[in-house]
Amino acid sequence: MGQILEKFQGEDWKERQIRGITDRVFDRVKHHDTDRTSLTFEELYIAVLLVYNDINKRLPGPHFDPPTEEQVKSLMLESDINLDGELDRAEFVNFILHVTRDTFVTVSRGLIITLVAAPTLALLTKRTTENVPRVGKVVQKIPNSVYASLVTVVLVALQQTAEKV
Repeated sequence: MGQILEKFQGEDWKERQIRGITDRVFDRVKHHDTDRTSLTFEELYIAVLLVYNDINKRLPGPHFDPPTEEQVKSLMLESDINLDGELDRAEFVNFILHVTRDTFVTVSRGLIITLVAAPTLALLTKRTTENVPRVGKVVQKIPNSVYASLVTVVLVALQQTAEKV
């Protein structure tokens, strides 16, 4: 519930979340035995794989394939503002935002469809159960909000089960 309330805090909240993820991944893949403060291509590609691994573990929706090595090289050249052949922390944040933009749009659309369509479907099915013996009377006693929530939870669970198969 806290995460839902935090989302109403706007773009600043989203920026902080993305910055936290990118900082954690950046620090994880950066070689600590050197004084460098930027990522080479090899380190960047490992970072991309780690980010997509987290996306596929944590976000609902289909499996998202990471970009190919060639795509990462191309995007790295676009993101390398200072043209040193490596990405510093700020360049890395912009790179990850660019690489994952379509992924987050897909997940957002799926969540919106699920969270809007499921309650509507629930209310429609509730009306159709009115004439079903025994079941209809029980279903009609359940408040609409509770019934819609139950159907939404069941549909999301079925969707996640179908994605695992």
